[in-house]
Amino acid sequence: MLGVPEYWIVDYLGIGGRDYIGKPKQPTITILTLLDDEYQKQLFRNNDGLVSKVFPDLSLTANHIFGSSLI
Repeated sequence: MLGVPEYWIVDYLGIGGRDYIGKPKQPTITILTLLDDEYQKQLFRNNDGLVSKVFPDLSLTANHIFGSSLI
């Protein structure tokens, strides 16, 4: 294990595996946070406010990311 404290999976097409985007499949941001040598998963969609332990002052929703021209 590399000890990466947090990583994000941004599936803007909603085509990923159900383990990462849930059911029904739809555009989802999955944030995985390392806790006690195991990653805890949180799913964010639509107007869900993103919650990050690495970036505690972040003020974005999933739709902010999906609507960005960065993707």
